[in-house]
Amino acid sequence: MSNDESDPDIIGEDPRLGGLKDRLEAAHSAEEARNRPASTGADASYSLGNRVLAELLGGVAGGALLGWIIDRFAGTAPWGLLIVMAIGIVVAFVNIIRISTRKPDGS
Repeated sequence: MSNDESDPDIIGEDPRLGGLKDRLEAAHSAEEARNRPASTGADASYSLGNRVLAELLGGVAGGALLGWIIDRFAGTAPWGLLIVMAIGIVVAFVNIIRISTRKPDGS
């Protein structure tokens, strides 16, 4: 073989491959930055607010439903509804106070 340029061992690595590797690494890091959550503080606050709302609505609605069922079968209308709904409200507020006084997970 008289043509030394056609031998891949003599030519070496193509300089365009180094540029391609750099661009691929930059694209991967940009994609990771784009997929990373923006801020966990706002999401955590939003989640906590939804949990407090669910506790309050669940306590009232659960107490009302359970009280209505008791009134329906025991014939004690409206006392079963009022008493069990009041218990549900108290339990909901106790849970909300417990949630609000708990220390954050980060510290």
